[in-house]
Amino acid sequence: MIKVAVDCYGGDHSPNANVDGAIQALKEHSDLYVILTGDEEGIKKALEGKDYDKNRVEIVHAPMVITGEDKPTDAIRLKRESSMMKAVKILREDDTVCGMVSAGATGALVAAAVLRIGRLRNVIRPAFCPILPTMDGGIVGVCDSGANVDITADYLQQFAILGSTFLENVYNVKNPRVALLNVGTETEKGDVLRKDAFKLLSETKEINFVGNMESRDLLSGKYDLVVCDGFAGNVLLKATEGTAVELLTKLKKGIYSKLKYKIGGLFLKGMFKDMKSLLDYQNYGGSVLLGTSKTVVKGHGSSKSRALTKCIEQVYLMQKNSFNEKVEEKLDFIEAQRNN
Repeated sequence: MIKVAVDCYGGDHSPNANVDGAIQALKEHSDLYVILTGDEEGIKKALEGKDYDKNRVEIVHAPMVITGEDKPTDAIRLKRESSMMKAVKILREDDTVCGMVSAGATGALVAAAVLRIGRLRNVIRPAFCPILPTMDGGIVGVCDSGANVDITADYLQQFAILGSTFLENVYNVKNPRVALLNVGTETEKGDVLRKDAFKLLSETKEINFVGNMESRDLLSGKYDLVVCDGFAGNVLLKATEGTAVELLTKLKKGIYSKLKYKIGGLFLKGMFKDMKSLLDYQNYGGSVLLGTSKTVVKGHGSSKSRALTKCIEQVYLMQKNSFNEKVEEKLDFIEAQRNN
């Protein structure tokens, strides 16, 4: 049985979306067991009338909630009875629980994961790796997207290994094409950090490094994984998501602006529906914090039940495919080479 802790009071639509997402995940995976943390009465109310296997659901009462206004270190220290920290405590202390999902405050979750859960062997820093759709129907991962602002070339090498292993084992992407986010595709582009990273990535046989990538090509389908510092990655991710949303909004307004556009829009209705589905982050789960000793997935703050189901599935697949063990094997090999 694969056990996953779910923070039911993280996110804008909690607890209903969190509970509904967990129930759907149970229906899709017969060997899944969920531990729901949060206000017990609220969770029970969200479960009322739902059809689910009660033998695979456990509720752990947590009367407090961590918000975006709480300082991460204060939240960890002062809100131990919160739904997030209860899930972290279960993950830390129960060897049978393999991961957790939360759509709550990012800073508190990262701090708790690093300080309470810890890192895999030889991992310097864990990194977020969200998944986005590409225009050719594939996916692309961005590693890191916010966990590490100040980095070194060694960090980027590890992000590439973590992300590649993630894509291979969770999304069945064979030999993922890894790119370094830069201001140009030429080998000599970028600052000292990017140049050092380019050289190191080129020498790393454990990955399929294909060179630099400009931000405009993120969704082109030419790359499977983009590695970058957390600051640039976060800007890249939000700028891309924002542009997609605004373009769809502009198209919708344009179609309704004139009768002839409305008529034409009727013929394109199916295409617009498919495009909206393609770009909807709810279909891709959350950002996995790669490199922690147990899996931690951060869902978008506005995640609905479908997104939460996908987040739980990410934990499930990482455990099912022995992600952590495979990462440690690769990092052990690199560390041995470095020491010889």
